[in-house]
Amino acid sequence: MSRQAVWDPVQYGVFGDERARPFFELVGRIGGAEPRYAADLGCGTGELTAALAARWPGAIVEAIDGSPEMIAEARPRGIPGRLEFAVGDVRSWRPRQAPDVIVSNAVLQWVPEHRELLPRWMEALAPGGRLAFQVPGNFDAPSHAVMRELAGSRKWSGRLEGVLRADPVLGPEGYLDLLAPLGYAVDAWETTYMQVLHGNDPVLEWVKGTALRPVLSALGADAEEFLDEYRVLLREAYPAASYGTVFPFRRVFVIASRNAP
Repeated sequence: MSRQAVWDPVQYGVFGDERARPFFELVGRIGGAEPRYAADLGCGTGELTAALAARWPGAIVEAIDGSPEMIAEARPRGIPGRLEFAVGDVRSWRPRQAPDVIVSNAVLQWVPEHRELLPRWMEALAPGGRLAFQVPGNFDAPSHAVMRELAGSRKWSGRLEGVLRADPVLGPEGYLDLLAPLGYAVDAWETTYMQVLHGNDPVLEWVKGTALRPVLSALGADAEEFLDEYRVLLREAYPAASYGTVFPFRRVFVIASRNAP
């Protein structure tokens, strides 16, 4: 996760059902035998990791996240001997044994070196093991583009230079080209969910839980002034309709298998 961001489990939980949809689409397409040992790298508050443990009742599930705030929220969901949560950095993680499945949900956009990390995770898998991950693919969307433009303005650039990245992930074709030449079977695709959000300034509330966290952390007490300016830009980019505010939510998915038949 981003070293600049302080995570708020409550804010992250806003629109929790909508955020969870890509996870369940990803996990629903993991084939193969039921794992004996699985890892969830970047587990957040642990609700979705608990769903993994329920899906694979015979598996030991190891879950880590770089945010102490998230892990404090997750630990009560642990199951002795079956589901364990710990603070950890996905970049330096090493499995205790060769995992049958590695899942990473909406994490790798925070890891600049993840293109080098993915082959290492593949090598760590047991024979026939699967790596499944998904990342946001909406960094060119207005929600992110106007955030970067505002952060780069004369007023804010001095404090926000280098805080936001424009291209933190690849498209599905990029991950296919990264992993397939190494001999792995790769299923890569993308989905755009037309999320219909409700409430006042719902897109702002959405990004406050994720993409905006580094900005809020960098600005501290001055963040409200930035939010006031950003709110106006979002209202223009995402006008409310009679049935809600439409927020296109593009995600990139990859499932890569080691020694797949």
